[in-house]
Amino acid sequence: MRKQIMILAASALFFAACSEKPKVEYQTTIVEQGNIFTSVTATGTIEPVTKVEVGTQVSGIVSKIYVDYNSIVKAGQVIAELDRTNLTSELASARANLTSQESNLAYQQANYERNKALYDKGLISSNDFEQTRLAYIQAQQQVSTSRENVKKAETNLGYATITSPISGVVLSKAVEEGQTVAASFSTPTLFTIAQDLTDMRVIADIDEADIGEVREGQRVTFTVDAFPNDTFEGRVTQVRQEPTTESNVVTYEVVISAPNADLKLKPGLTANVVIFTLEKNDVLTVPSKALRFSPSEALLQKDETIEDCEGRSKLWIRQDNVFKAVPVEIGVTNGTMTEIQSGIKAGTEVIAEMTVIESGEPDAASQNKNPFMPGPRNNNKDNKKK
Repeated sequence: MRKQIMILAASALFFAACSEKPKVEYQTTIVEQGNIFTSVTATGTIEPVTKVEVGTQVSGIVSKIYVDYNSIVKAGQVIAELDRTNLTSELASARANLTSQESNLAYQQANYERNKALYDKGLISSNDFEQTRLAYIQAQQQVSTSRENVKKAETNLGYATITSPISGVVLSKAVEEGQTVAASFSTPTLFTIAQDLTDMRVIADIDEADIGEVREGQRVTFTVDAFPNDTFEGRVTQVRQEPTTESNVVTYEVVISAPNADLKLKPGLTANVVIFTLEKNDVLTVPSKALRFSPSEALLQKDETIEDCEGRSKLWIRQDNVFKAVPVEIGVTNGTMTEIQSGIKAGTEVIAEMTVIESGEPDAASQNKNPFMPGPRNNNKDNKKK
């Protein structure tokens, strides 16, 4: 009991010394029109929207090349030719074989018709007739096969003339005249052609933590090191579902349009991408900290009062010595700024936060010592004498 009395006495002395309330400074802000946005950053690679690798389906020696790097080509334009010597020989051989098979077919047909007449009169056995009929059918099949071989040889000869499948610009050339290309196991790439360099795209890798916020149609800005002072704009056109895992980091590819009318953007450039996942322009805004502010009754100065109100969200204004709450409806927020949909007008000054700038002035002993600890015995005697 004696210990409790000493603690209460020390507390009374401390609070008596600090009876003067701390001074408080209130920082205000203005409700005004502004923009609210959140964004996701990433890196990507610029590439043409349509890019075709032109190859050859037949082997041979490249005899002629009619284009070079950056050449502008039209769809169907001849861009290279292969040597036709072997292909022409294969076609001639196939045609000769077809002629031979057609001659054999004519003989087998005549033999079949003759034996059929004899068989109908009972002059030959059924076995002889069936043998004749089988030879005739086989001759027909051999002619069909030979005709297909001729078509194949003609097609391969046509492949010796390489044409551009699209109109565009030659990005790369992988062969030179006189070089031999082999198409035995895979189609070798001879040229790479981009359809339209004025219409590019960015393939950006978005982290799995951010991909949930990315949607088609969102605005995008990006920069490239080649033009550090230029900012390019585009839109999200596709969010691909296939994940890519590298060093335990999962990313998703996002396709972004990149109009390139001035041809500044080149295939292969690295783009530093900013995707605006939330964007509202020209709305009424206020710093989010103003919505978290609430005056403290313990810090009210003389004659200051509080007029609170009901409502989940409210802003505080100060009219003379009255702190008045104003209920508001809020919209989107990015954590720093919040949209105000209704309840207050633009230009209104509201309280954002407060700062205690000065405490009371207790004696030096109270400032430096714990008020709940008893002081030295001599000090207590001096206090009693006073």
